[in-house]
Amino acid sequence: MSDPLPPLAELRRAAEVFNGFTNVDASWLRLVEETQSAIDLSQPAHRTILLRWLNSWGCRIRYPREGEPAPFDDGVLAWWETWSATLPTADLVDLTDEGIDSAAKAYADLAGVAVSAGRTRRTLGPTAAAKALYALRPNTIMPWDAAIAATLHGARDGAAFGRHLRLGRAWAAAVTAEAGDGGAEIPALMGRPVSLAKILDEYLYVAFTMGAKGDWGTDSGEWWKNGNRG
Repeated sequence: MSDPLPPLAELRRAAEVFNGFTNVDASWLRLVEETQSAIDLSQPAHRTILLRWLNSWGCRIRYPREGEPAPFDDGVLAWWETWSATLPTADLVDLTDEGIDSAAKAYADLAGVAVSAGRTRRTLGPTAAAKALYALRPNTIMPWDAAIAATLHGARDGAAFGRHLRLGRAWAAAVTAEAGDGGAEIPALMGRPVSLAKILDEYLYVAFTMGAKGDWGTDSGEWWKNGNRG
C-alpha cells in the first residue's frame, strides 16, 4: 500500500481515545520507575519486570512455577548478550538505514526466542517482540500488533518490521515538520508524556486494531476515509 501521512489532527483524535482509558500509562510508568528509565536485561530483576510488563500489555506469557525451567528468562538474556550493543538509540525521526536494518534483525531474532517449554513450544512472537523492543528503546521503536502489521505490510517478519520502521521514520519527519519547533511539544499536544514513536503506534492501534472491530478508524476516521486507504 502507499505511505499516507497522518496529520496532527488525526494523532490528537487517537490520543483522545487513549487518554480516556483508565490508568493507561500505569504499567509503563511502573516499568520506568523500577528500571530507572534504563532496562538492562543482564539483570534478572529487569527481565522479570519486562515479562510482567509484556503480560500487562496482553502478551500472556506463562510464568514458570517454582523448580520449572524459565525459557523466557534464559532466552531473553541470550538475545540481550547478542544484540544489546547494536540496538539503535536514535529517536525514530533520526534513525539511519543501518539502524533500522539492525533493529529489524534483532526483532526477528527476539520473536523466535522460546518462552515456554513442554509439549507445546511457544516463541515470543512478532507482537511481543515489537513491544519488548519498544520498552527497550521507547524513543526509537514504533511497535505493532497483528492487525497493524497485516494492514500496512502484509507480513510480520524482520523485513516487514524494517519497512514498518522506515514508515514510522517518514511519518515522524512529517509530523515533526507540521508541528514545528522540532516536534518538542508534540507529547504536550497529545496530552501525555509519551514518545512520538508511541503516539504513532497509538494512532495505528486506534485506526486499525480498534477500527477492524468497528470501534473507530478505517471506516470512520476522517483522514483514512478521505482517500488515504492506499
